[in-house]
Amino acid sequence: MLFAFFVDKKAFKQSANMTQKYGFTTTILHSDRQKTIEHGAPHKPVHTSVTWGYSDARQLAEVFQGKQSGYRYGRQGNPTVAALEDKVTKMEGGLASICFASGMAAIGALIQALLREGDHVVSSVFLFGNTASMWQTFGGQGGKVSMVDATDVANVEAALTPATRMVFVETIANPRTQVADLKRIGELCRARGILFVVDNTMTSPYLFQPKTVGAGLVVNSLTKSIGGHGNALGGALTDTGLFDWSSFPNIYDAYKRNPPVQWALAQIRAKSLRDFGASLGPEAAHHIAVGAETIALRMERSSASALAVARMLEADPRVAAVHYPGLESHPQYVLAGELFRSSSYLFSFELKPEIDCFDYLNRLKLAISGTHLGDNRTLVIAVAHTIFYEIGAERRAAMGIGESLIRVSIGIEDTTDLVEDFRQALQA
Repeated sequence: MLFAFFVDKKAFKQSANMTQKYGFTTTILHSDRQKTIEHGAPHKPVHTSVTWGYSDARQLAEVFQGKQSGYRYGRQGNPTVAALEDKVTKMEGGLASICFASGMAAIGALIQALLREGDHVVSSVFLFGNTASMWQTFGGQGGKVSMVDATDVANVEAALTPATRMVFVETIANPRTQVADLKRIGELCRARGILFVVDNTMTSPYLFQPKTVGAGLVVNSLTKSIGGHGNALGGALTDTGLFDWSSFPNIYDAYKRNPPVQWALAQIRAKSLRDFGASLGPEAAHHIAVGAETIALRMERSSASALAVARMLEADPRVAAVHYPGLESHPQYVLAGELFRSSSYLFSFELKPEIDCFDYLNRLKLAISGTHLGDNRTLVIAVAHTIFYEIGAERRAAMGIGESLIRVSIGIEDTTDLVEDFRQALQA
């Protein structure tokens, strides 16, 4: 059986040899212009075609066989999506990236393409609810998952087995904001030859690059701060080039025709895009690519406002607790300061028992009750009653999610307006 897949060798080589001449924003803003753009447009146009024709039938065959670069079918690659992949790669300082229909599709690709029955994964217990659900599904399909407190590398090390293929963590956990012991986990994985996967969604590539702590693969939900405008779903996996794929037992022979550094993404593109169809559409890719141009400006603004609002809430006696890595009261305050440019837009807080969380949320005038993150607009949600309701009270308690816990995703509104909005809702 022929396993055909597409590897853009030229793009891979360009990414691997690229040295950053400019700052983060300048590089992303002018990313598309580093290659030829139709008619001199500053953005890569939206290519809606799902197929591409070749004047020489032999050329099409060579594209299918991976002997030359080219596009075959929209499910596996598209010029507009490829331009976004290049942006994400530059943001993460990686070798290459693959984009997907959503952040969860990107995480699902890890299981679909890289794991097999009997494999063992060590994962942080402090996870986005849908990610935790996906690990449960993997466990039901013959895999094994150990959920541990990843704020201490000792817990990760204790869970490792000879069958461990992957360690998976988030940078800042949603919603309680625990910070994983990223640097030491990276050192452990490197010493043991285990793939280290970091979900960078809550920090974003601007605030943190997981490559600096030894991550082999980086996950980003493009829907969140990279897109920023709440108008497109997307996800991405970035290969940092740090993991030796020649030592990974789950790569099929069909994807070993190129250098080992290309094996994983070639297999992921085939198994998760060609076979599973978790593809990002060109229109969404264009929205995300344009949004990504201002990520640094948005993250600086939202992070500063998040700290200001969190400080105000922490000082108010009607608030029982505030969970934000930028506060000195946070258990991983020092660690977060060492790792991240700032502590991001996400925090959560708990009200004193006499204040009903729904009444409080209804008194907010600017913040919108909604289940999204990294948007230009500030969003709030009562966590235990919505996104974590399904897991039950016992598991919520184990994760430290109280009944009055409110998650906040700070946007780019004026800081003083946000501080006043959260304050007046307490005073009512």
